[in-house]
Amino acid sequence: MNYAIIGCGLIGKKRLAGLPAGSKLAVACDTNLSRAEELVKLAQTGRAVADFKQAVADPRVDAVIVATINSALAGVAAAAIRAGKHVIVEKPAGISVKQIDELISLAEKHGVCVRVGFNHRYHPAFVKAREIFGSGVMGELMFIRARYGHGGRVGYDKEWRANPKLSGGGELIDQGIHLIDLAGWFLGGFKKIDGHAATFFWNMPVDDNAFLDLRTTSGQTAWLHVSCTEWKNLFSFEIYGRNTKLHIEGLGGSYGVEKLYHYQMKPEMGLPDTKLYEFPGPDESWRKEMIEFEKDVELKRLPDAGLREAKAALAVVEKIYAKNKSR
Repeated sequence: MNYAIIGCGLIGKKRLAGLPAGSKLAVACDTNLSRAEELVKLAQTGRAVADFKQAVADPRVDAVIVATINSALAGVAAAAIRAGKHVIVEKPAGISVKQIDELISLAEKHGVCVRVGFNHRYHPAFVKAREIFGSGVMGELMFIRARYGHGGRVGYDKEWRANPKLSGGGELIDQGIHLIDLAGWFLGGFKKIDGHAATFFWNMPVDDNAFLDLRTTSGQTAWLHVSCTEWKNLFSFEIYGRNTKLHIEGLGGSYGVEKLYHYQMKPEMGLPDTKLYEFPGPDESWRKEMIEFEKDVELKRLPDAGLREAKAALAVVEKIYAKNKSR
């Protein structure tokens, strides 16, 4: 497939590096043309433009990767869909549920595939956890407890993520949407949504911490905390079944080696049987996600992480932000 990548920053570069074998960059687009030109140099193919309308209209382009700031995601994705292109748009895919609904309608009208960038689903620890979950050994799931955090950097409160008009919110819509998506992937939809977002440290009008209590109709619970006052990067995701606990920690790089602990209860209880899986290699989640996207297109199937999944996660974010405003 020939791709246009719109937004040539860090994520755009990750997407370029993750293109499946045989696929290539046709157009790089960024409002800062020099960044688009840099991506073309890295790819050693394609052309650079500053106007996304030119990029999505290019007849050589089969699919568009949208890796812009949050406020531009839905608008660029909509233009690509109207141009008849398949789309992979980075999370959160928009800054309101209304925007996601509009994208769903457009995708159905134009008959194109739209996947949302929830690459965490393709980290090897989560792939293995889903395999264990699917085997039935865990028994009925009871609850999930998860934490995800980083420490920002000097000037973090002056970046675009600190501007609600550009970001749509703070840490909750940034890293929090990943945890919400992953929790829903295991537990299903959430009917009771509670929690709050707060700004403890950074001098900015968006949240730097959020605490969520999400429950399904049957009472299964997800306790989630996201933070950009963590100082030492942290990822921890614990899944509790009646017979088994799975604990994922680390995401590689500064988050530490990715690991999955499998604790299997014995009939006599006591100390569980424990198995540790370690995944020390490079992060291949971006490439695996792109491979699945191309399969979606080839098989004309609905993505397992698509607009409806993004809508469900963003609905949780919207509800928490609305609760904050009412207090």
